[in-house]
Amino acid sequence: MTSTGSTDLPAGTTGAAGFDMSETDRLLTTTRAVRKRLDLGRPVERGLVLDCLRIATQAPSGGNSQPWRWLVVDAPEVRARLAELYRRGYGPYIELQKAARVAAGGDEDHPILRSSDYLAEHLHEVPVHVIPCLLTRLPERPSSADMAGFYGSILPAVWSFMLALRSRGLGTAYTTLHLQHEREAAQLLGIPDTVTQVALLPVAHVTGGGFRPADRKPVEAVTYWNGWRQRS
Repeated sequence: MTSTGSTDLPAGTTGAAGFDMSETDRLLTTTRAVRKRLDLGRPVERGLVLDCLRIATQAPSGGNSQPWRWLVVDAPEVRARLAELYRRGYGPYIELQKAARVAAGGDEDHPILRSSDYLAEHLHEVPVHVIPCLLTRLPERPSSADMAGFYGSILPAVWSFMLALRSRGLGTAYTTLHLQHEREAAQLLGIPDTVTQVALLPVAHVTGGGFRPADRKPVEAVTYWNGWRQRS
């Protein structure tokens, strides 16, 4: 289902804050999870990664505490071992996803599942892995408020990083399956027990043409006003 509204603005449309809204909207609506179109043969310069992280660290965090560290992995042997951990988590996960699709009357040969398989098979070849980390850990039995505040202090920065990559012709996908073996990854990377790994972002230049906005439900179908399921 596609949205009934349009986000297309004439080029050069300037908003009240002085931004070119057409370009801002294009960036926000065409930043996709990139898997099969990651360029596995083209190196990514460290300076380019640092430029994107410099933008990411402008994101807000709770109390402006900036409780993050960014572990960038470009050594092939370390990427290979991270990819092994990822695949160990990926196998059981994707089998459940495919079984669920078949049980629902769908086909397990779905483009998203194929692209997920491709990334799992080739993750070790992606030139850079970025692991965003938080400098603390959640309590043993976290409340919803605990979790919201905890991850809310880094996920805006992760999204800013992804947007900065997109604007420079690079891509990534937000992955978490290596976290099923977080302790082994921590030992591999020398991460202290007091630190939480949040994700693994495979970073590469992208191949092919541009990206388009994805199909989404109409915003009116997913927006309520002043109460649950209230449409007006």
